[in-house]
Amino acid sequence: MLLAAASDHVALVLLELGLVVLGLAVVGRVADRLSLSPIPFYLVAGLGVGEGGVVQVDVSEEFIEIGAEIGVVLLLLALGVEYSAEELRSGLRQGWRAGVLDAITNFPPGFLAALALGWGVKAALVLGGVTYISSSGVIAKVLTDLGRLGNRETPAVLSVLVIEDLAMAVYLPVIAVVLAGAGVASGVVSLTVAMATVTVVLVLALRHGALLSRLLWTRSDEVLLLSVVGLTLVVAGLAQRLQVSAAVGAFLVGVALSGSVSDRVSRLVSPLRDLFAATFFFFFALQVDPGRLPGALAVAGILALVTAATKIMTGWSAAGRLGVGRRGRARAGAALVPRGEFSIVIAGLGAAAGVRSEVDAVAAAYVLLLASVGPVLTRYADVIVRKPTRSERTTRRQPATNGPQPSIHRGQPRASGEPLEGV
Repeated sequence: MLLAAASDHVALVLLELGLVVLGLAVVGRVADRLSLSPIPFYLVAGLGVGEGGVVQVDVSEEFIEIGAEIGVVLLLLALGVEYSAEELRSGLRQGWRAGVLDAITNFPPGFLAALALGWGVKAALVLGGVTYISSSGVIAKVLTDLGRLGNRETPAVLSVLVIEDLAMAVYLPVIAVVLAGAGVASGVVSLTVAMATVTVVLVLALRHGALLSRLLWTRSDEVLLLSVVGLTLVVAGLAQRLQVSAAVGAFLVGVALSGSVSDRVSRLVSPLRDLFAATFFFFFALQVDPGRLPGALAVAGILALVTAATKIMTGWSAAGRLGVGRRGRARAGAALVPRGEFSIVIAGLGAAAGVRSEVDAVAAAYVLLLASVGPVLTRYADVIVRKPTRSERTTRRQPATNGPQPSIHRGQPRASGEPLEGV
């Protein structure tokens, strides 16, 4: 009887996983045909088959939670691998002004909206984080698809993303402690431990990443993949135990890798990242009742309009500091509009802590809107501004020398003779 029950359970899990992956493959094909980010399609798929959806899929709660956690860990590992220690330093040195502007214009809309609606301080801190952070994953994919990785404005975009991702290493431990509802004394202790852990791991990643890469290096791709994924899961688990988000732990592991090991890990992890990232967005939406979305659309729509404008202002300013022309500034601003993985992570933390249910509904609608509109806005940003002036056309012909070169196109150098877009 026990063996039969166990066999039935395994069969159920395999059927669930197979149906989910096949369904995501279908919606991914639709997104690819439309040349759009698949994230909105994954969210819609989850809403359609989840609680209150068009079709009810009986997926076990344990399966949902574990799948989502693995998804976000691998997604953030892959994101961290794209940054070298030097790029983090350069991004902080050259982009800190744009980073400050980004924070003071994009966090307050969500924070103040939640307070104005009477949702409380915890909900306000969660919604502020949701509106603040752009989606590095969506932005990297869009820039790659549009062939803009070599543009002069791209280092400005990268600098803002670097600062945002590092800000998450501070924000997530803080919000985790606040949401836990601990007393003042225990909260201070937990926060101190969390911040000390982040600081130590970040310093080790920046100063001793090369040593870690040498220890992990091997000729075998299989062994390297097992080593890195195993290490990432261990660090993520320990980070979670220390009140630091598992996502931050995974991100810092990726940052610590360097050189040829980093390039190989990026290549090896990409298929896993795509698989589990798709399930991550799907599982988040699966837990949101679509019946609550109509009531959330008004708030989400207003926040989307306001924060799309503030992100465009941030990108415009950051690119302007590199001497980029009007069209390049518009492209930089539009590129920062999409929201995605971190916004969903933050909303998920709030939902797990029992924050008002309206918050995750607003977050789902908000991400759905900007993950859909952002890539389209980025594609057509050039037509928003006027034609370049003669001085801007002269700038276009000059080689790009400002700012750090983006690493999100490792292994994809610009072809010889390919024009460099400078305005």
